[in-house]
Amino acid sequence: MTDYQRDLIPEPALRRLPWYLAYVSLLRERGDEFVSSTQISRELKVDASQIAKDLSFLDIRGKTRIGYEVPLLEHKLEEFLGFRRSHRAVVVGAGSLGGALMQDAGLSRYGLNIVAAFDTNPELAGTSCRGIPVYPASELTRRVREAGAKVGIITVPVEHAQSAADLLVAAGVKALWNFTPFRLSAPEGVVITNTSIYAHLAVMYNRMEFNG
Repeated sequence: MTDYQRDLIPEPALRRLPWYLAYVSLLRERGDEFVSSTQISRELKVDASQIAKDLSFLDIRGKTRIGYEVPLLEHKLEEFLGFRRSHRAVVVGAGSLGGALMQDAGLSRYGLNIVAAFDTNPELAGTSCRGIPVYPASELTRRVREAGAKVGIITVPVEHAQSAADLLVAAGVKALWNFTPFRLSAPEGVVITNTSIYAHLAVMYNRMEFNG
């Protein structure tokens, strides 16, 4: 599959693929050899025709009356999603949220290799978390370039989000994973992914109220 074809996948489909991967990985662990779109549909509550369409982006087809080979499908999903490659990342803001991400060894399974963190708090700078060094924020540019990190994870207070993003971009990162509620801006060519806990809370609370 060419890079051009990869770019054609709609974002909703891209967001569904990790669901399929998680389920297929469970099947592989219990020794299942094949899985059908209907089976995935039943477990994940996604229409079977939609699943087949999503998986077609991987250039993989199921066998009639048998389905997809589980190990092959797992491999193809991991490869397509970039989970089989190592992506060097840094965290800006090593407090509670940033520290929790550094503690999450499971992220490495999905290709995210956090190599350093930065913080303005002198009590954090100079420490380490699960072997990941925490440096003073003043060293960000040099350390990011030395590490060759291409992903910047932003977990700073909202008022410092844009300045952190600007420093990371200037240091050469190509993607920003933003955990603040601030709407970041970045030059063309820099990917921004927003994971605002507060936004998700707002949606959850609103739906709770709506449902009584």
